[in-house]
Amino acid sequence: MDLRQMEVVVAVAEEGGFTAAAQRLHVVQSAVSSTVRALEREFGTPLFDRTTHRVSLTPAGEAFVPAARATLRAAEQARSAVDAARGQLRGRVTVGTMQGVWADLHRPLAALRAEHPGVVVRLRQGAVTDIRQALREGTVDLAVVALDRQQQRGLVTRLLAREEMVLVSAPGRVLGGAGAGPGGRVTLAEAARLPLVDFTPGWAIRLAVDRAFRAAAVERESTFEVNDIVAASELVRADLGVCVMPISIADRFPDLDKHRFDRHAPSWKVMVVQPRGEAPPAVAALLRHMA
Repeated sequence: MDLRQMEVVVAVAEEGGFTAAAQRLHVVQSAVSSTVRALEREFGTPLFDRTTHRVSLTPAGEAFVPAARATLRAAEQARSAVDAARGQLRGRVTVGTMQGVWADLHRPLAALRAEHPGVVVRLRQGAVTDIRQALREGTVDLAVVALDRQQQRGLVTRLLAREEMVLVSAPGRVLGGAGAGPGGRVTLAEAARLPLVDFTPGWAIRLAVDRAFRAAAVERESTFEVNDIVAASELVRADLGVCVMPISIADRFPDLDKHRFDRHAPSWKVMVVQPRGEAPPAVAALLRHMA
């Protein structure tokens, strides 16, 4: 058994199939299949259940994959330590992020690239619950996300920004008792009476909005649910609904009106998050530029 075999099995598990794993590893599918079969012969047990429509881990595979990930991380850290001793820094950093905050990473990523061109950065975008799980599993080295206090347990966090959310509407839309134009104030109760464009459950924005409405004892129903910020803005632009989003995201759509909340404004804290323990050199280098 070698590191390459471990990498192949982990790729199949994470991508959910042999074809996708081959694309990720830039090899033909037959090479992935033969590598997995050779390792299964060595263990004397299958690592994957293969059906016509899906590939899933067997109990042996479920036990193997976390250990393989840990071994691959240790090997990467060993290579990075040698490179650092030679005055070079190489390796890979996998960064998890949510929609809406990834653009804020361009400055630290540019600084890292200028300082250490041998470091490869992979961005993984997903729901905050998925990113948190990836941090715990070790498939993400660090993340820029919004977590509540309970979600932060077991992780090391550093606050990057805190901001309120605003209600975004089509230009000139009259919001009941609130002002019609940009800058007009609105209450959560008034917002609940309007057609709402919500983000899907599991998104950090949705979690913060749900929490604010609960705190204000206001019930609401979603008219639309989307998993894309641009799609939300298009629905608002077409005057099909209004949407609650952080100010920094709302500012990316200057043609839309923005209304602050009178009370109980939803808010989120964006932070850089990493697992406990010493960060590998490449990860530590990126963290320094995120200070």
